[in-house]
Amino acid sequence: MTQANNSGWDDTVLPFQLDNSDMRGRIARLDTALAGILEQHDYPPVVEALVAEMALLTALIGQTMKLRWKLQLQVQSDGPVRMIATDYYGPEEDGKPARIRAYASYDAERLTDGAPIDQVGKGYFAVMIDQGKGTTPYQGISPLSSESLSKSAEGYFAQSEQLPTRFELSFGKSITSDAPEHWRAGGVMLQHMPKASPFAAQSEGSGDILQSADLLDDDEKENWTRVNVLLDTVDDLELIGPSLEPSEVLLRLFHQESPRIFDKQRVHFGCTCSEDRVRQSLSIYSAKDISTMTTDEGRVTADCQFCGAHYDIDPATVGFDAEKNA
Repeated sequence: MTQANNSGWDDTVLPFQLDNSDMRGRIARLDTALAGILEQHDYPPVVEALVAEMALLTALIGQTMKLRWKLQLQVQSDGPVRMIATDYYGPEEDGKPARIRAYASYDAERLTDGAPIDQVGKGYFAVMIDQGKGTTPYQGISPLSSESLSKSAEGYFAQSEQLPTRFELSFGKSITSDAPEHWRAGGVMLQHMPKASPFAAQSEGSGDILQSADLLDDDEKENWTRVNVLLDTVDDLELIGPSLEPSEVLLRLFHQESPRIFDKQRVHFGCTCSEDRVRQSLSIYSAKDISTMTTDEGRVTADCQFCGAHYDIDPATVGFDAEKNA
């Protein structure tokens, strides 16, 4: 069963900018949202770790999505873990949480005792942004990194978006006195953001300055190097532990960079599957096609790969002919 949040900062993404170095970023923590994703499946630990990493990347990247936009991330590989797919749905309206879901496809007999990234072979990292009806989805791909999924995401932004990007992530199983063992994840994303990028949306909110400091060297490359050196000092407990708020972590790391925080975005686990959507997907098939999908019990069944929901439908009520004659 999904555990309650340990703090008001769990399952949130906090956008920030560093005034003295012209950087923007996000800091995120996932707890109940991640548990909601993983408890839908019985993944081996190495697969759970990969899904946790992808879910965290999706939350960090997805925070820039506007209302009702959809972000999809996908890993395709020739390794034991063939695919990892995540969806991030922007809030339906201001003040509402974003929704996230994820699943993995893998060959259990090919999994090894190695690190999670060892289960991913050669392939690609893909990003798609759907802004809704009447728009053309934005798509881009880049090769997978052998180091980590976060390195693959960094490579995507460098290659496809020409955006210097850095991720520092931590994820694993947490054991505390007031809750059973469960997965937690936390991380920081940093970017130097040119206005031309589709990911360069301005953060909204009060823009409260946590601390001000003058910066003498304005060179972008030196700024990037310096800020990355500061981020290297963060530890796992700062990223996922319950004792420090994300704003405090930012002050510890970047107090000389004048960190400015904006409104946090809540993130919940949420699936969009429904019987209506299943019927809609089946409406393109003829009665003859539907007959090939019908079970011995005379039903058409479908399972959601994201949340495991099972749909059992009368074949006479689906398909092109059924829609035409309705």
